[in-house]
Amino acid sequence: MKRSILWVTVLLFLVFTGCGGSSKSASSSYKDTITWGQGADVTSFDPHVGRQTPAVQVTNHIFDTLVQFDGTSSEVVPQIAESWEQLSPTSYRFRIRQGIKFHDGTALTAEDVKYSLDRAVASSMISYLMDFISETIIEDPYTVVVNTHAPYAPALRNLSVPFAAIVPKAYTESSLDILARHPIGSGPYKFVSWTQSDSARLEAFEDYYDGAPRTKYLVMKVIPEASQRTIALETGEIDLSYDLPTNDHKIITGNDKLSLFLAPPLSLFYISMDIRKTPFGNKLVRQAISHAIDRQLIIDTVVSGAAESADAIIAPGVYGYYSAGVDQYDPDLSRRLLAQAGYPNGFTTSFWVNNNQERIEVSTAIVDMLREVGITAQLEVMEAGAFWDKTDNGEHEMAFFGWITSTKDADYTYYSLGHSSKHGPGGNTSYITDPRADALIEEGRNNTDPAVRERAYRDLATHLADLTYYISVMYSPISVGGSKTVENFEPDPIGYHRLENVQVRQ
Repeated sequence: MKRSILWVTVLLFLVFTGCGGSSKSASSSYKDTITWGQGADVTSFDPHVGRQTPAVQVTNHIFDTLVQFDGTSSEVVPQIAESWEQLSPTSYRFRIRQGIKFHDGTALTAEDVKYSLDRAVASSMISYLMDFISETIIEDPYTVVVNTHAPYAPALRNLSVPFAAIVPKAYTESSLDILARHPIGSGPYKFVSWTQSDSARLEAFEDYYDGAPRTKYLVMKVIPEASQRTIALETGEIDLSYDLPTNDHKIITGNDKLSLFLAPPLSLFYISMDIRKTPFGNKLVRQAISHAIDRQLIIDTVVSGAAESADAIIAPGVYGYYSAGVDQYDPDLSRRLLAQAGYPNGFTTSFWVNNNQERIEVSTAIVDMLREVGITAQLEVMEAGAFWDKTDNGEHEMAFFGWITSTKDADYTYYSLGHSSKHGPGGNTSYITDPRADALIEEGRNNTDPAVRERAYRDLATHLADLTYYISVMYSPISVGGSKTVENFEPDPIGYHRLENVQVRQ
């Protein structure tokens, strides 16, 4: 109840303070470019590969999906598909909107839809999202039928996630990896240029099916250091600052030229350990690590109270959430567990984190806490792209991750992070192979009865908490800093902010 009151208060505050600035008037003059700063570069412009949030924040303007998730109503609504019907528990018919063009002027048809869905199912990077599909059948040039392996309740939600994007078949097949650097989609903006580790530039697509965007150009600037993004916002170099560190909230709220945008937390920050490697295969060691972490102290000191202690690997706003309880901070218990596991003097390991400043600060605090119970964790900070590549390849021992349940359905996270078929790039970076977990994940995944699903996810949350395959640390809200001259910006609780309806006053 307290959590609900908190976020209702935040949202009401944002509404009544008019976060985006004053309303548009006929006499207003607007900039032709919106510039935002983010902490990491695009990993790939190919939507079936670049699933990381810094990539999607750009590519979700270039590509569209069959359907889209309405953050206001929490409903799935049309996008490329103008309508759909469920033919059976395992079959959906989608009617494609006629007249949609890709950025190269070619028409989007059922062939592109089938090709895209087949390609997404085959992608090692996003198959966890799409492999509920057994086949896609073309009925006519603007109709497809999507069949599933089994009844699958979140099918439409999965199809709304940006990396379920529809791509142009002929263009994509013309050259290996062409989408990675020269993307063409059907979204509101078309790709112009990319300077790696610096910036990307997009231009409004005048033939967009839903009307041309309100601002002609978008520019994404890579600014790895959080404090520099805030400074760039203060000086007017950028109009929006993504990945805003919580310690900078007070800077934004204390400046009458800036606005703070907040969205309720769907983000989890957690520690993953490769359980194939010694000593992490030992459950007692994993539990010792969890009890060595003072989550509340980290929240109070590092993120200024703007987070909540995590009690599961999905956040409370996600369907299927069940609280298994927060592991209490108890360093004496940690030492006893380490001794029982055969490590009375602790052990030495590596601890990886990407170069997001807030994550570095949280990881530094965790490393200090582990040292108190005898675990020497050597912190290694690396560029975000290198971090994702290396952890996907299973090169880490311990690493600090962020994860967003992009569909707001438990299956998205549990299947990716917990199922034995999703090791490595699929999301299971702890390399869990647990028959009980697999069975519960599949029970929740392959049922449409809410009571069955909720029971499966309750049992799964309890099972995973006992085995401590992942160490959940905290849930954190999405926060964005913006100029008061920004209009119509609504922060996306998943972090995939859309800008086609946003304007910035001169």
